[in-house]
Amino acid sequence: MNQKPNIVMIITDDQGHWGMGCSGNKDILTPNLDRLANEGIRFNEFFCASPVCSAARGSIFTGKIPSQHGIHDWISKGHASESDLSEKLQSEFKNEERHWAYNWPKDQLQGDVALNYLEGQTCFTQVLNKHGYTCGLSGKWHLGNSAIPQAGFTYWKTLAMGGDNYYYPVVLENGKFVMKEKVYVTDYITDNALTFLEEQKGKEEPFYLSIHYTAPHAPWDKHQHPERFYDLYEDCQFTSIPFEPAHPWAGMKYGQDEQGKEQWRRWIQGYAAATTAMDENVGRILEKLEQDGLMDNTLIIFTGDNGMSMGHHGIFGKGNGTFPLNLYDTAVKVPMIMRVPGATVSGKVEETLLSHYDLFPTIMTYLGLENEIPDHLPGSSFASVLEGSEGKVVDRDIVIFDEYGPNRMIRTKEWKYIHRYPYGPHELYDLKNDPDEKHNVVDEVSYQEVKAMMKQKLEAWYLEYVDPTRDGKGEAVTGNGQIGLCGSRAEGKPAFKA
Repeated sequence: MNQKPNIVMIITDDQGHWGMGCSGNKDILTPNLDRLANEGIRFNEFFCASPVCSAARGSIFTGKIPSQHGIHDWISKGHASESDLSEKLQSEFKNEERHWAYNWPKDQLQGDVALNYLEGQTCFTQVLNKHGYTCGLSGKWHLGNSAIPQAGFTYWKTLAMGGDNYYYPVVLENGKFVMKEKVYVTDYITDNALTFLEEQKGKEEPFYLSIHYTAPHAPWDKHQHPERFYDLYEDCQFTSIPFEPAHPWAGMKYGQDEQGKEQWRRWIQGYAAATTAMDENVGRILEKLEQDGLMDNTLIIFTGDNGMSMGHHGIFGKGNGTFPLNLYDTAVKVPMIMRVPGATVSGKVEETLLSHYDLFPTIMTYLGLENEIPDHLPGSSFASVLEGSEGKVVDRDIVIFDEYGPNRMIRTKEWKYIHRYPYGPHELYDLKNDPDEKHNVVDEVSYQEVKAMMKQKLEAWYLEYVDPTRDGKGEAVTGNGQIGLCGSRAEGKPAFKA
């Protein structure tokens, strides 16, 4: 048996913390995630560092906030150089009819030049590789330059971009990006993950495997998902999800009439189908680990990159489901389940407020590599939870911080304050009496003392951790995508799409 445990981390895309049976959802079927929660620890109050995919993923791997690693929006340019595309794929870009038929984000690849957005940063996978771990990645990278293995990974089976068509994804094979026709991308990602696990059989070295699904990210159309999953929800009314009037800031609108409600239901039906298809593939991973006798020596981590509103607050989307960008709990809270090797801690629900920026120090501490934790990380280890210890979970005040460009949030159990630089609008929520964030009390006289206290803590924390060369406070982040390096590294060029 390996001296150190293996690690398998599964990251989903746009999965709300509310979207699992084990978290109380009675509509969306997730039997394998429910099993993981039953055999492990479900973290009920876990948060991303930014409510958008690339920024959040950068924080997962570096342990830093976006204003330290410099990714503040989803990456829409810099995935790969055009020379990394197969000749066939380059020729397909000239066929507009095929492009629209397959829902290709053509502008994200044509004429692209690869950028390594995390250049100079230390990812926890690099530390693992340094200490003898074989590191594999299958699925979405979305942190720039998807064509070249990096961050300590040697097995590198990536998608070209972030989201994509489910049945015609653009993937890396034999050093070139090709389009896989009529291949369901969720199954494809799992197949490559299983190949990696098969390759590790009989080896002495421990392994780390990242499985990054695009599910349940849009598109949610019926033809994007296997019929057996889509039809599973044909008569479901999704009573666990609120049908609220469209938010005034929302991008995707729907009416309050029967036609609007049916559109709302269809979007959720596709989302649910994608979720259950992903859950089935998680079951395939668990089955392989069992067959190979690895369940007693593998830490399994399941999480989502950011949260998601699917009608909550009248929004379909994450932080950029609105403009101004939003930081509702549905956007910033994520699913998090950990199964400890041998299921030594099982059926536990942890209620401490924790964040993705806590993952790097937690993994290092759990593996006995505390001396490898980089300086000036904002997170704290919660390895004591994995070890079944009682008492204080993290070595800090239980406060969570989030950011999306010039929009910043501080949250405790009782309060949430959102500050939008430079002019607002700002928000303050009394979570004890208003857990669903319905009533913004930021301008009410009786709350001004709380507002001032929260704002002071927010600004002090960011002053401590922000890298001035990558600070999002002054960046023109719109939610439409990041197209280049930000701050002083931008060299005067635009960094974000207007």
